[in-house]
Amino acid sequence: MPTLEPKIPQIPGVCVNHIIPTPESELLTGVPVFFGLAKADHNQPKKLTLRTQFDQHFHGAEGYLKDAVKGFFENGGRICYVIPLAKNSLADLQQGLETSEVLENTDLICIPDIMFGSNAEKISTAIQMQQAVLEHCERMGDRFAILDAVNDVEELEKHRQALSNYNNGALYAPWLKIENRQESIPPCGHITGIYASSDTTVGVYNAPANISLKGVLDLSFSLTPTEQEQLNPKNQPGINCIRSFRGRGMRVWGVRTLSVLPQWQYVNVRRLFLTFGRWANRNLADTVFEPNTFPLWVRLQRELSVYCESLWLQGALQGTVPQEAFYVKCDAETNPPESREVGRVVAEIGLAPTIPGEFIQLLLVQSSSGISIN
Repeated sequence: MPTLEPKIPQIPGVCVNHIIPTPESELLTGVPVFFGLAKADHNQPKKLTLRTQFDQHFHGAEGYLKDAVKGFFENGGRICYVIPLAKNSLADLQQGLETSEVLENTDLICIPDIMFGSNAEKISTAIQMQQAVLEHCERMGDRFAILDAVNDVEELEKHRQALSNYNNGALYAPWLKIENRQESIPPCGHITGIYASSDTTVGVYNAPANISLKGVLDLSFSLTPTEQEQLNPKNQPGINCIRSFRGRGMRVWGVRTLSVLPQWQYVNVRRLFLTFGRWANRNLADTVFEPNTFPLWVRLQRELSVYCESLWLQGALQGTVPQEAFYVKCDAETNPPESREVGRVVAEIGLAPTIPGEFIQLLLVQSSSGISIN
């Protein structure tokens, strides 16, 4: 049976220290990819850090894309990527989504032109495209979609039901009236800016709600508290409403995802766990080819514990002591012989996010294909 540690010659005056690298804890969040109708010399992602850069790289933006990017920066966004689409079709959208897969620093998806032109009149077409976006986010496992509800109060409930059962997305209504544009525009660009600003000022674990929208003159329609309650049934996917409050401006007044699973009901909780997965893939990828033995289990437990404690210290997790906030287990029990024989390393992690509830359990599985979070 092989030994777990190599024998070290006992040489007087010489000692050996096993140094485990400290993982990076900082991870950029609140970085969206915008897709929309625009003309450019290429269809590759373009990074923008100022809203004025849009006109330098794109032209002929006939839809809502330009205004959405502007709304993003007006509401606190710092960095975004833009991928132009030649046509507002499912095929062009899917091609653009595939192109975006090379971007490792993005965690949000925003596609305002799904609702542009004829698609706004054909809810089935718009829903089909939004489902493609949500399926992309589910498959990638590191992105969250900010989607626009139809600009028709009578169709909101139908829209909500059609998109229920997706974990990595949220739906917003109503549309926004802005300066220098006669018709209202979808809210996703402004909402994405709110996400980015909330991430910067507090953290990804903070609920991007009760925040005043900037650059907005009015709403396309108003929702009463009763109507909002109907669009947000208890323990079900909901539509996050933008409400106008006297003396407080227009504010995001909801933080629901489209998931039917209670543990993923809140935007900030779901994004916290998506960020956890992104961190694990970035910092633990080099462990894939290490021997599946005790030293590897120790390293994984140590690095995961360090990161979990950093989340607790930031306020992302509940508890007055670390033991109440998280646990990490990676040992012979989580890695029985049958698992080790197929090249799988499993670490069990429990996190208690800052909402009422128990630990949410994760399994970090390392195999030859990489690291996955289940």
